[in-house]
Parts: sequence; structure tokens; C-alpha cells
Amino acid sequence: MSRLRLLAAVALLSGLSACSIWPQSEVLSVYRLPASRLPAQPVSSDWSLRVNTPYSNQLLDSTRISVIPPGDQVSAYQGVRWSDRAPLLLRDRLVAAFLDDGRINAVSSDASRLHADLELGGDLRAFHSEYRDGRALARIQLEARLIEHGSLRILASRRFDISQVAHDTSVARVVEAFGQASDQLARELVDWTVHQGQTAQHN
Repeated sequence: MSRLRLLAAVALLSGLSACSIWPQSEVLSVYRLPASRLPAQPVSSDWSLRVNTPYSNQLLDSTRISVIPPGDQVSAYQGVRWSDRAPLLLRDRLVAAFLDDGRINAVSSDASRLHADLELGGDLRAFHSEYRDGRALARIQLEARLIEHGSLRILASRRFDISQVAHDTSVARVVEAFGQASDQLARELVDWTVHQGQTAQHN
């Protein structure tokens, strides 16, 4: 190869490296689901509970932070992600809430596959932010089911639908609103589960 052709080839390669056709990797901010501890209660049950990952559609079974602006188009905040898929985030949040509360003697999740007397599962219908009258809010909707382990009999079911208005429309404030909504859901769900479980075990 002549010296002139060699210089031309080097120049071409330098130009390709400076103007790559490959997209630049997106810089992401990763958020955990904020959580507040529930007040500890004395143990009041002799049964065990396993918290299963709720079922969800493909849109929610993702690390993307979904948002529904005015209209029906579903989108997601750019450049941000949850630290895990939404159903797993919620499952782990609920397990932590039951452990904080302490009324149920033994609590596990389906990740450990341990035997339990009762199982808490359901369908995650909403885990997204919405815009209403120019304000952002976080919404979590869970169709909860308490199931007897051996028979798979549904002992009780209830829809929990929680909305929490964010202080402003920034992603950080929306994530904060998700944490407050999950705290409220955890309080209501723990109380309901303990009551329904106690009723079922004594019938």
C-alpha cells in the first residue's frame, strides 16, 4: 500500500470513530421506591404468610416509570428507571411492611419458595403517574387475594386503589408520591390481611 493510500485509510478510520453511527448509551437515574417503617405491633398470630409477586401486564412489568398524560397515550419518564420491576418493588415493599408490623409470626416471599399457611397475591392494575388538572399524582391499584396454601381456596379479596398527589411535576417529587402511596397501601393491606387471616384460621 502506498504511503498516500495508507494516510487516506487512517483519516477515514479517524472520521468514523469521531462520528460513530452507534447510539450513545443513555445516562440513567435509578430510583428506589421510598418507604416509611410501620409501627411495630405485638405478635398476635400463629400462622405464616407468603407474599407473592403480583401479576401485571407487560407495561407495568418493567423498570420504566410509567406516566399517563392527559389522553389515553401511555408514556414513560425519560432517563430514569426504578431499581427493579414494579411488581417486585411492590412485593418487597409489602414484605418489609409485614415484618415491621410484626403481628404475623412468620413472613416470606415467593423468592424463597418457603411453605406458608396463607399466601397473599393478586393483580397489579396500576403503578403509574397521572396528570389531573395540571397536577401529577402517583396511583397504585392492587386486586389483592388471600389464599389458603393447600387448597388454593380464595379466603378473601379486595381492591386497593391509592392515589397520592405530588408536590410538583418533577420526577423526584413523583417518586416521593409513589413512596407515600405505597406506605398507605401497606398500612391498609397489612391491617386487612391480619384481620382476614385471623378470621380464616379461627373458623
